[in-house]
Amino acid sequence: MTVSYKVLLGSLAAALAIAGASCGGGAEQTEVVLVTHDSFVISDDVKQAFEQESGLTLRILQSGDAGEALTKALLTAGNPQGDVLFGVDNNLLSRALEGDLFEAYESPALDDVDPEQVLDLEHRVTPIDHGEVCLNYEKAWFAERGLEPPDFVRDLIGPAYNGLLVVENPATSTPGLAFLLATIARFGEGGWQNYWRKLRENDVLVVEGWEEAYNVRFSGSAGQGDRPIVVSYASSPPAEVIFSTPRPSEAPTAVIEDSCFRQIEFAGILRGARNEEGARKLVDFMLSKRFQEDVPLSMFVFPVNREAKLPPEFERFALVPEAPLELAPEEIEANRDFWVREWTGIVIR
Repeated sequence: MTVSYKVLLGSLAAALAIAGASCGGGAEQTEVVLVTHDSFVISDDVKQAFEQESGLTLRILQSGDAGEALTKALLTAGNPQGDVLFGVDNNLLSRALEGDLFEAYESPALDDVDPEQVLDLEHRVTPIDHGEVCLNYEKAWFAERGLEPPDFVRDLIGPAYNGLLVVENPATSTPGLAFLLATIARFGEGGWQNYWRKLRENDVLVVEGWEEAYNVRFSGSAGQGDRPIVVSYASSPPAEVIFSTPRPSEAPTAVIEDSCFRQIEFAGILRGARNEEGARKLVDFMLSKRFQEDVPLSMFVFPVNREAKLPPEFERFALVPEAPLELAPEEIEANRDFWVREWTGIVIR
């Protein structure tokens, strides 16, 4: 065997070794990568608990908002940036499933999850948390004026509530889209369009996103705006208490339960994941009581594990709607863009 041939074989062996490592061997197995949106937060203690339990390092790769994170994942389908994608919700679920992003995995921890929250029976995604987008109102504003706050979505088209509501644009805002879907679920085809025409006549204010709506335009937030009703979350009242100094004994805001639209966030093992075994461990851990009891105060959403206890602030001040409004993910996917265009023609004209 000539020297040059030995060198060639040596180079080939080295290349194969590198390729093997990049496909999941060697050092790659010491790390699991979670791809998620910018709003994902867990406590350091919970992150350390997973790492100690699994023997893996958890690297969190944030990729913009939920829509951006999904778009990036679809562009790299089969050759993903990480092992698990978290943050796809029921409004985006059909798009993710049609993109063939995930490997099916049925976690044994699903035994502790309400079957109604398992929207994919093939288990390509696993429910991790839920949160409801709801109308919120400032209690003091109504009390000071002797005006009863609205009990139902339909109340907002009445003359008593003229000029009181601020909403987010569904073309640019996740809660704005959820509230549009809530009105579609509540009033049906034909009815929702008429409802929004009446809201427009009743001087509804539309802004681009939640930050402006809640923190600037809403009268009950730090922004001290002049609109006492806003599209926000079922978890906003406990957040008002937790972030106030000193803490009030009662939440200054309340939720209109009739308006609430359910959002469920899912995690899925990405097809082509380098550490598929680690990805399964991470999904299992995200359903554990340790993780699930951390999410209310980390991300202000609700756990899906029925055994997880809510923090006292959530027990006292949060509303968990008994029958939140919902639409099938495939119906949302088939109609979302059309509905948003139709809404724009009615409200922003």
